[in-house]
Amino acid sequence: MARNQISKSEQKKIAEKRIKKLFYLAEKNALDKQFDLADRYIKIARKISMRYLVPIPKYYKRRFCKHCYNYLLPGENCRVRINNGKVLIYCNNCKKLSRIVINKKS
Repeated sequence: MARNQISKSEQKKIAEKRIKKLFYLAEKNALDKQFDLADRYIKIARKISMRYLVPIPKYYKRRFCKHCYNYLLPGENCRVRINNGKVLIYCNNCKKLSRIVINKKS
């Protein structure tokens, strides 16, 4: 019996949609103070991204910790500061610091 084959481009589109949906659910649960469920959604989204070789968009990449992969909600489980042209994000879970450079347009 023949199976329905899905092309690689269609698989990537489905993966992108699922990643966006998972990040939406993670944000929704984090706002409801259910961080364990939000963290699980982030881990699933990362696995989908790695399996189908779909990059996570920059907006979503900055919403989770690069060290412990927990969802970051400023004021709840992370601290955000601006210092010398960089955004500093301190994760309260793993106590690590992430730096994002602010580009100065000339």
